[in-house]
Amino acid sequence: MVKRSLQISLTGIQEAKRAFARKGWTQDNLATEVNLKTRQPIWRFFSGRPVERHTFIEICSVLSLNWREIATNPPAEFGEGEQFIQPSVLDIDKLVQKVRSQRFDKIQDQCGILQLLDINRPVAIDDIYIDVNILESIASQQYLEITELQNIDPKKFDRFGLGEADQNHVPGTQAVEKYSKLRVLGKPGIGKTTFLQYLAIQCNQNAFAANQVPIFITLRNFAQESKFTNEFSLLNYIRQEFHTSRISDPSVIETLLNEGRVLLLLDGMDEVVNQQSNAVLSEIRRFSEKYHKNQFVATCRTAVQKFRLRGFTDVEIAPFTLEQIRAFAQKWFVAFPKTNTQDGLAQSIQFIQKLELDENWEFRQLVVTPLFLHLACWVFHGQEKFPTKRTDFYKQGLDLVLGKWDEARGIERDDVYRGFLLPQKLKLLSQIAAATFEQGQYFFEQRIVEQYIGEYIQNLTNTPMDAEELQIESEAALKAIEAQHGLLAERARGIFSFSYLAFQEYLTARKIVASHNLQAFEQALEGLVSHITDPHWREIFLLTATMLRSADGLVLLMKQQIDTLVAQDPYLQEFLTWASQKSRTIPTQTKDATVRAFYLALSRTPHIASHFALASSLDQGMFLDVALDDLLLECAIDGNQDFAHIHICGEALSNILGIVLDVGLHKSLQKLSDELPNSRQSQERFGLWGQTNYSAWAEQLKMTVINYRNINHEWQFSQQQQQVLQRYYDANQLLLDCLHSNSEVTAAIRQEIEATLLLPQKELEDREWQ
Repeated sequence: MVKRSLQISLTGIQEAKRAFARKGWTQDNLATEVNLKTRQPIWRFFSGRPVERHTFIEICSVLSLNWREIATNPPAEFGEGEQFIQPSVLDIDKLVQKVRSQRFDKIQDQCGILQLLDINRPVAIDDIYIDVNILESIASQQYLEITELQNIDPKKFDRFGLGEADQNHVPGTQAVEKYSKLRVLGKPGIGKTTFLQYLAIQCNQNAFAANQVPIFITLRNFAQESKFTNEFSLLNYIRQEFHTSRISDPSVIETLLNEGRVLLLLDGMDEVVNQQSNAVLSEIRRFSEKYHKNQFVATCRTAVQKFRLRGFTDVEIAPFTLEQIRAFAQKWFVAFPKTNTQDGLAQSIQFIQKLELDENWEFRQLVVTPLFLHLACWVFHGQEKFPTKRTDFYKQGLDLVLGKWDEARGIERDDVYRGFLLPQKLKLLSQIAAATFEQGQYFFEQRIVEQYIGEYIQNLTNTPMDAEELQIESEAALKAIEAQHGLLAERARGIFSFSYLAFQEYLTARKIVASHNLQAFEQALEGLVSHITDPHWREIFLLTATMLRSADGLVLLMKQQIDTLVAQDPYLQEFLTWASQKSRTIPTQTKDATVRAFYLALSRTPHIASHFALASSLDQGMFLDVALDDLLLECAIDGNQDFAHIHICGEALSNILGIVLDVGLHKSLQKLSDELPNSRQSQERFGLWGQTNYSAWAEQLKMTVINYRNINHEWQFSQQQQQVLQRYYDANQLLLDCLHSNSEVTAAIRQEIEATLLLPQKELEDREWQ
């Protein structure tokens, strides 16, 4: 049996005292380095009395002494029932393989499965894990001017600062191989813990770092146990870990560490509460310096990177690329739903196809992290579509990052925002979102956001605070928001933004909906409607409409504001009157407003259809107008009265005659068709007819179409009128989208708005008197 205590020899005492003198320490200093509660074991060591074996070895290690050379009768073996040879002649490779074999099951159990949110069963990590990409430059550490960020495309918002995806990242395992001490940063839910678990499993299975022993430590667990024992010692914690795998002799661990044969994975530096963070970080620094030959990988949220680790290189996990999203979805729909592999693959293809639609670009912004991608897959699996009411999805996402994600993993963080409750946090974030969005700011300077926070704190406490105290409180709250749930993120030095544009928009809409009284609510709606022609506010309108218990007031205000856009321009009113008349002359099952919209588009954008290409999607009356409009456009092309051109016009006119039902129009068009030269005649006859008769013939065709179909008016809009008409058209489309976005609008209001879309002012006023 291995002795459970050791004592120093007489010659060893002299050697130890010389080493101790060179350090220049007191016995209290040495006790602290060895993580002892008292200095009594130190005194026993130097006086030659028995000392617990692991303490004896640790003291020798701190003093840079070989414990076997100074111990009296050192043991020949080191494990319970294990027949290892003495470390002095140990084959280190055999020891590594032996320890890996004994710890294999423990590592597989500790790191081989994942328990995903809202999933009632664990899943093997290999069944869901996707290789991550690592950014070697930290975006938040770059220096930029705020003016460089103001005109960024919203669709590129979440990838700002990441550079070209194929130039600025390396695979995760490659980064670990490149740096012996690595700290992996990232947003909440981006996969930091899973990456460390994956490294442990790969190492355990000889697929990565096969000559090392993987040790996975959750730092919050280490901190909690260290607080209980009152000693922050990674070495003792690892000894306990090894003891559960029947490796009890501390010399095994010491040998592996001294030979650099350990892959130490330290997860969740940000999850250690402030009271213990300094002690934990000091122990990591001390341990990594003492056992510097080993491989170290730690994880931490990006916002907490201020806790520096000497010798560690900081890198950051990159958001998922579309290729990674596809791979994750394929694995997810095979691993989780109760379907066979073929059905799972088919649903993953459907998921990606719908995700890539233009209408779902907001979802694409969110699902670049595994946490939100998992949520999107879960929602899609239940409904086989993305929710039309995106507010529910955003609310679930906010619930995750504001607490549910930590709660599900049993993480307790420091009390922040000076004890703010969840509703108060949401109110603060909503105010910041609305204030910055109102100013057109996706990015804002730190001092600006701290001012918004300061104003909220001042109003909340009702207690006067001096400027310096308020600034300190505001800065602390900002850092807490960034560190705890990552909703605000530092995108460059001193420049912040919401981590996802979707959350800034959702919280802006939430502030409008959550107005505290009727007067404030009405003012908020009026303020929103004032942005009816600003495309950046489109999503705010849609979110607000779906969040309101009744959207009647909003859509009526929108309708009034839209009608005023063109009310004062007589020429535009004449144009709308023409479109309204056309809607009443076409016998169709389509709603009048839809017909009016069609003729607005037809007159504003000539040649919108290519001959008969839209036949399957248009009613016959509108289809005929498209064909005639195309024909007139073709006939009006100058300098093309040659044989080929006249022949094309004749063919098109013949096709149109086949669908004309009106007797008068058919007769007139037939007469014009008969006037064209016969195609069997010579090209010379065609050319002569074209030079002498074509212009008059084309004008007669134009007048015939105008008389019978009331189309092809030559509307001469100024550039300003074109812009107004475009804004008017887009605003009406937005109003319709709000009506069709699962908003709560009463049937009477919905019918009235749909009936009066795109009507001229006079007809609107006449309806009011009816």
